[in-house]
Amino acid sequence: MFTKPKNIDTAFRQIRLFTLVVIIGCLFFSGLTLYKSQQLAASLQQKIYILSNGKVLEALATDRRDNIIVEAKDHIATFHRYFFTLDPDEKAITSTTTKALYLADASAKRQYDNLTESNYYSNIIAGNISQEISMDSVSIDVQQNPFYFRYYGRQQLTRTGSIVTRKLITEGYLRQVSRSENNPHGFLIESWKTMENTDINVQNR
Repeated sequence: MFTKPKNIDTAFRQIRLFTLVVIIGCLFFSGLTLYKSQQLAASLQQKIYILSNGKVLEALATDRRDNIIVEAKDHIATFHRYFFTLDPDEKAITSTTTKALYLADASAKRQYDNLTESNYYSNIIAGNISQEISMDSVSIDVQQNPFYFRYYGRQQLTRTGSIVTRKLITEGYLRQVSRSENNPHGFLIESWKTMENTDINVQNR
């Protein structure tokens, strides 16, 4: 490997250079191995395994900021579905409205109390009325905090002799809170109010 050294100094310099090259190579290889190991560990930490009906499903963890609009829209849609989808059954009404009230502040509770005092829920039960809601769209302004939103949807009230379709527009604000079993998205609707709720179609059955 080496040319025949003419003296001890030349041999020493050659061995020192070879040793230095080996050390630098080892340091480079160790650094590369450490970097790749950290990359692998980070990618594995982003993988989540969910057990569903005896099957293991793989999911990918992402930063909440990447999905904040999607989660906010689903929170708003879920709240309106629980609050406005009603069946002529007292226990069913209590169950769904209770779920809705976990997702909003006292402004939703005031509307619930007003509807209760005006016998709205009692009339649904007495008239065997089924009420469903479908979302048309939601606009959210995430540039301000809390986030301002406006919800556009349609209510369908199925009565014994008719089907009434109503236009529903509500607005409010979304504040970020801790996630919980009753509030999985980690948002709370504040200052919620109904802007418009008018009949747009009546169909006889």
